[in-house]
Amino acid sequence: MSKNKKLKEGIITEKIAGKLEVYTFENGKTYLGIPRGKLRRKVKTLYAGDFVSGVEIDENTFAIEDVKERKNLLIRPKVANASKAIIVQTLKRPEFIPFLLDSLLVAYDYYGLDPIIVFNKIDILNEEEKKELEKIKKIYQDAGYKVYLVSAKERIGIEELKKEFDKDICILAGPSGVGKSSILSALTGLNLKVQEVSEKTERGRHTTTGVKLYPFGKNSFIGDTPGFSKIDVLEIMDEKEVPKHFREFLKYKCPYKNCTHIYEEDCEVKKALKRGEISLERYKSYLKMLKKNIPLEEILKD
Repeated sequence: MSKNKKLKEGIITEKIAGKLEVYTFENGKTYLGIPRGKLRRKVKTLYAGDFVSGVEIDENTFAIEDVKERKNLLIRPKVANASKAIIVQTLKRPEFIPFLLDSLLVAYDYYGLDPIIVFNKIDILNEEEKKELEKIKKIYQDAGYKVYLVSAKERIGIEELKKEFDKDICILAGPSGVGKSSILSALTGLNLKVQEVSEKTERGRHTTTGVKLYPFGKNSFIGDTPGFSKIDVLEIMDEKEVPKHFREFLKYKCPYKNCTHIYEEDCEVKKALKRGEISLERYKSYLKMLKKNIPLEEILKD
């Protein structure tokens, strides 16, 4: 490296087939990132979200000299240093699956992200469906999560949602077809590829194949991620960790240090469940995550 060249700070915004895209904070320009040899020996792989420093080789190329220590690295998708997960859902088209949402909430909380729930496509709901969605919203708000009801198509709730992004790396997550790319387009003003839900199958088709972070406001970045239909939290964490990431469980202090909230007598979480303070649907998700085939009637019996 030439001594008269000052290191510039940037962030990797995309990685496709080994090629890196680097956005520099100084001029807001994007370059093809080329890791130096010594960096390759220090770090095996770089990912979207990595904060890097280096020098501009020419108007299109950036030599990456160093990478800052990561605060986290998501496994799916492979994104570094994310601080918020915007989990997009729909009540219908595609149909809402509580277990998938609950699994995503637990997984992102485990990684240290602040999960925020967004229900999209509220413009297609009838009055009964809107009432149903309000009940679902209350369940998750009572559990301790922020919930936004939006329509990317009609731009309902988009300005309110924008306030969540400030000097963060945020990812949009959720199943295919819920409108993650549409929300990203509405937030950023970019015209991104959108694939509607199949009328025949009521399922979405993948339009995002990798992770790309888009500049959004001052030093904020937001990225779409590939949609997926299931997640096994026990592949991410030990089963003893799972109850620590159900926020409503943490409101209660059980007499047992590592209470499972399933078998123990005098469990405060089970008492709260019986009193209706914890959602039965959320608790069903908890049992399913732990692969415990126990009827709720057995849990609730005196």
